[in-house]
Amino acid sequence: MHKDLFMAFFRAGMLGYGGGLSAIPLMQKEVVERYQWMDDDEFSDILALANTLPGPINTKMSGYIGWRLKGFWGMLNCIIATVAPTAFLIILLLTTLNAYKDKPWVQGMSKGVLPIAGVMIGVLAWDFIKKSKLLMGWNMTIVYLVLSFLLIELVGIHPAIVIIALILYALLFKSKEERQQKQKQEGE
Repeated sequence: MHKDLFMAFFRAGMLGYGGGLSAIPLMQKEVVERYQWMDDDEFSDILALANTLPGPINTKMSGYIGWRLKGFWGMLNCIIATVAPTAFLIILLLTTLNAYKDKPWVQGMSKGVLPIAGVMIGVLAWDFIKKSKLLMGWNMTIVYLVLSFLLIELVGIHPAIVIIALILYALLFKSKEERQQKQKQEGE
């Protein structure tokens, strides 16, 4: 299990060139689809939680998943697997790229990372939207999407605050719904 943990997060770290967000879809493929350590809902909960905390998202997610699966040593294993490729690649690539920074192929490679990472994040977001539709229906999913967009882009509220607010709202709504169901059951 420790070898699988290391390899899953090492692959995601090694292939996730372009920043932490570009590795999240790769991490999801490893954790949810390949090894089936958790389902998409659990992964999206971890992603939401990691987005609210300060620091690099990959290390937060890998550390939590490792802790959940194998305790302290699993956490340490996953964090090392996540950080090692980045540290290695930074040393190697920055040395190489700095030597060739004025070459057109280096500039093109750097510009090509952003759209690829954007598409990968978009695909992951679309998967989460489809799952939200199953849980809440299209109407509520669209309302939450539009509300989140307006709060983040137009009002300028930090995404972490919007995520926390929506989580609190969902918890309050769920507990209210549970109380109503309990009252119905007691009335019967």
